[in-house]
Amino acid sequence: MELMRETPDNIVDDKVAHLERLLTVKQLQINSLLEVSQAINNNFSTSALFRIYEFILRAQMGIQRLLVFIKNDKWDCVCNSGISDLYREINVDVDLQSFRNIATINVARNEKLKEFDVIIPVHHKDTALAYVLIGDLKTDDNDSIEEKLKFIQTITNIVIVAVENKKLFNNQIQQEVMRKELEFAAKMQSMLIPSDLPNNEKVEMASVYLPHHDIGGDYYDCLELSETEMLFCIGDISGKGIAAALLMANFQANLRAEMNKLEDLAEFTQYLNVKVNQITKGEKFITLFLGVYNSETRVLRYVNAGHNPPLLLKDGTISELDKGCTLLGMFEELPVIRVGKEKIPEGAVLINYTDGLIDFENGTGEYFSQERLESFLINNGNLQMDDFNKKLLKYVSDFKGEGLFIDDITILSIRFF
Repeated sequence: MELMRETPDNIVDDKVAHLERLLTVKQLQINSLLEVSQAINNNFSTSALFRIYEFILRAQMGIQRLLVFIKNDKWDCVCNSGISDLYREINVDVDLQSFRNIATINVARNEKLKEFDVIIPVHHKDTALAYVLIGDLKTDDNDSIEEKLKFIQTITNIVIVAVENKKLFNNQIQQEVMRKELEFAAKMQSMLIPSDLPNNEKVEMASVYLPHHDIGGDYYDCLELSETEMLFCIGDISGKGIAAALLMANFQANLRAEMNKLEDLAEFTQYLNVKVNQITKGEKFITLFLGVYNSETRVLRYVNAGHNPPLLLKDGTISELDKGCTLLGMFEELPVIRVGKEKIPEGAVLINYTDGLIDFENGTGEYFSQERLESFLINNGNLQMDDFNKKLLKYVSDFKGEGLFIDDITILSIRFF
């Protein structure tokens, strides 16, 4: 029998056919990349992107076993094809993070990966974003394994980058929503802080309120109870942010709602403690200085509930107003409440403040301290209260030097005429 011999024409025909098949494969890959790009442009969900990704690898690459892990708050398996629940046995941090580049899998090193041939890691700088595990990857006449892996790596990078961009965009939206919420909360909180303080023939008052962030946990208030009596208070709520602001608003509402109890300051303080405990379940606390001044008798009744003692300058000497009880919210019932009384002479100055004013260090590690505040009060107590506050803030800022304060700062200054 005479054997058929390949002629030059047959060889050319075979090469043309091979090139045509190769061109078809490349065209399918380009179409796949286009499909993924269009899905990204149309803002498909992450799950939809990975469904397209899985279809492309199964239908066009012939891959039957596929796992994809991506990093969210934890490592999540977002694509699981032909593996059943095997992915549950894989600990990404332990089993995969040693891989930095595309690599064949050595089953002897890790029995858990026995179903897979190749791992494709996706990193951004030193941060791992995803891991793709591929099993049953075969070569054919149209494309080598190396070419298939290049395409899989390309389409994987495109999908993972798109998912990361989606997460960044969502984070930006959430941050913007949070910023607007904080801005709104700050406006609401500013409405709770009294802007018009008494400045008359009885008293001169001025205040400073500097929250560390847009909203803070400090609180002060002033209310006229009658022609001769006024209430003033200053407090510091544990915690920061919206939670502290909400507690502050609730606390102010409770304080103003039961002012008829002010005749008995101990009873009123006990009432406030119960309200704080009901709201916070013992998880947050409030330090509070509460004072009621009678301009006719010139007597100041007060309770200091664990707050920085206000400094009273009278007749050239300073005393601390420290009688009271422990801070509010720590116990269901306050065990002991002592009501303090002070006779206030004409010209006396009372400085109420929160701990953010003195509890900080300068660049050399030195604390501002209450002693410095007392010295400043003695030397500047003759100033008008607004000028006193401004000069005090400058003094504190100069002492602090570079850097930001780490807590809210509130000052309520009072001169008694």
